Amino acid sequence: MLVIGLTGGIATGKSSVSKLLKEKKIQIVDADLLARVAVLPGTKALKKIVEEFGPDILLGNGSLDRKKLGEIVFNDEAKRKKLNAIVHPAVRWAMFRKIIEHYTGSEKYCVLDVPLLIEGGLWKWVGQVVVVYCSADIQLQRLMERDNCTREEAVARINAQMHIADKVAYADYVIDNSGTPQELSAQVDAFVERLDKEIGSLWWIGYLLPFVSLFSAIWLLVTRRLFRKKPRSLSDKTK
Repeated sequence: MLVIGLTGGIATGKSSVSKLLKEKKIQIVDADLLARVAVLPGTKALKKIVEEFGPDILLGNGSLDRKKLGEIVFNDEAKRKKLNAIVHPAVRWAMFRKIIEHYTGSEKYCVLDVPLLIEGGLWKWVGQVVVVYCSADIQLQRLMERDNCTREEAVARINAQMHIADKVAYADYVIDNSGTPQELSAQVDAFVERLDKEIGSLWWIGYLLPFVSLFSAIWLLVTRRLFRKKPRSLSDKTK
């Protein structure tokens, strides 16, 4: 089974691509959803967050006040790292369990929908990296319209993240969402068609001979960690 990492920047359209892939019956492992589950009342992660940030970050029903916590860590890198150190291990373990679940379900591939795929280093552990891109001007305009925020607020949120152009350098495939929804859908169709051609009968070989699949996965991960490819242009990556 091929594990694909899907990422992008705020308001570039990653969620739209994820939705289109899901409509094609491709299994999606949503890191944001798993992160919410990881901090539900009674979980170890929530207990650690309360110990670190205090009981004021809880709502009256005992659940996490995500807005308040976000305000605390947004402009404080040290606190943000502490939060990530608590949440990320729990989310990664949940993602691993989902991958195993899809593998045993005889899936050809599954997609890890991870906003911080590059920043968190998970790009090294997937078979392919897909980045959803749009131009900086379009990204800014979409964010302002989506969240009804000012230009200054939108710029601050974009600048708080890794620049989308920098993420493109890690991509094996780029989906350019600078156009219409119809154009985006066509690009997703082309990507899935490419996947089917690349995998072909190799999927059955890997499924019937698990040791071959395991060896291939280990080899791919080792080479990805040791030999990172030189960045290519957008036009090269979308071919």
